[in-house]
Amino acid sequence: MSWIDGEIVLVSLAAMFSPTTLSFSVLALVLGDRPLRTGFWFYLGAFTATLAVGVVASFFIGDVAASDTSTPKTWVAVLDLILGAIVLVYVVVFLRRPRDPARVQAMIDKMGKLATAPLLVILGAGAALANPGGFIPIALKDISELNPSTIQYAVDWLFFTLVSLLPLGLALLSLLVARDWTVRQLGRARGFLERDARVLAAAIAVLLAASLIRNGVAGLTG
Repeated sequence: MSWIDGEIVLVSLAAMFSPTTLSFSVLALVLGDRPLRTGFWFYLGAFTATLAVGVVASFFIGDVAASDTSTPKTWVAVLDLILGAIVLVYVVVFLRRPRDPARVQAMIDKMGKLATAPLLVILGAGAALANPGGFIPIALKDISELNPSTIQYAVDWLFFTLVSLLPLGLALLSLLVARDWTVRQLGRARGFLERDARVLAAAIAVLLAASLIRNGVAGLTG
């Protein structure tokens, strides 16, 4: 596995453990009496939106970031340094920001309305709230660097999409098998999100930033 392949794994994990996305996903399942209905359409919205971004990007980006040598192109190296710095700044700001009860309550209120909302509203909420967000440009850059064929691009982007939404997908499968147990565990998961998810997400993001900066330095000094 190449360094870029490892970076794709890191950015996928960083997207998966994003506390905001995890919080919205958990709330979509625990608020209301029909968690499967809400969760499925919420997942479908996020999945479809993320796939659509990848499809559109494939026409405009493709293999533009691929290098003919073992080191990244100069502009890709500069972009890596910028993205790495942005990720580090985000981690510092994120960890220093105190937990805001008003913001948490606003999230609960917003997601509580989805329990009885029309399907298209839930679909749109999933597309807007559970997509990988700021990690998408990094994933697109990484895949482009691999000089992918059409099939490889599709496989890599599907991997990124599925991993970034893995917690919500696994929760939906668990609801199908053991609904009551899963609902209880999801309720407890809210405590994990408040205590530990921030630190775990920050640690993965720091590793991702280190990988980006390493690539950037290699490209500029190689």
